[in-house]
Amino acid sequence: MDCITLQNVDESNFLACFSLELDAQQEKFVSHPIRSLAQAYVYRGQCTPFAVCRAGEVVGYLMVIYDYDEEAYFIWHLMIDARHQGRGYGRAAMEAALAYIRSKPFGDSSIVRLTVSPENSVACHLYQTLHFSATGRADEDEIGLERVLD
Repeated sequence: MDCITLQNVDESNFLACFSLELDAQQEKFVSHPIRSLAQAYVYRGQCTPFAVCRAGEVVGYLMVIYDYDEEAYFIWHLMIDARHQGRGYGRAAMEAALAYIRSKPFGDSSIVRLTVSPENSVACHLYQTLHFSATGRADEDEIGLERVLD
């Protein structure tokens, strides 16, 4: 597998992020990067939106946000373009995001949280293999997962 990197979303790659597409049955599971980047603007003091890149090409998107009230990091909106799925890019993007969070860019916390639809079996499996476990919390139709970093 080619090296996956996270690049800050900026004027050189935001249009490529906007062009990312999922299969029709996946669209209900994740917000489009346009919505996510609007959220990143609102929460700009506590989040970083990333283009997931392979060999300079944008193949996905995710955002890391820090919740100062909960003193925890969150990973929002992970998506890999439908044309690039099944190659381990989602796992590599998550591992890169966790490495970024270990640098504690916003707050001194080792707690990482996310939410996932229980219907999204591929994502549920990915997060389980990355040692996320259920928190017992729910956000609308999604379940909360959490991991404490070493």
